[in-house]
Amino acid sequence: MKKIKKGDDVIVITGRDKGKKGSVLRLLGHCAVVSGVNTIKKHQKPNPNKGVEGGIIEKEAAIHISNIAIFNAQAGKPDRVGFKTLDDDRKVRFFKSTGEVVDL
Repeated sequence: MKKIKKGDDVIVITGRDKGKKGSVLRLLGHCAVVSGVNTIKKHQKPNPNKGVEGGIIEKEAAIHISNIAIFNAQAGKPDRVGFKTLDDDRKVRFFKSTGEVVDL
């Protein structure tokens, strides 16, 4: 089980985009693509066979997961995540500061 999953609300804790919030779009090993964070400009050639227009496009690049932290909405700040097993033998993530379960 991973500490950060697709769809989680995260905040950037270090780097050029420090303080920006977004949700995880996809995970790529030790990196994650977060909406609105680490945007780059890519020069793209047109491909009429695939229906792709050319030009300069903006897209989100991957950011290492050590540079992001899951956002605790109750506390209003980034938080660390731990794992615990519930009474019905389910393994869940919880916020270290409040003890609240992240996903049920």
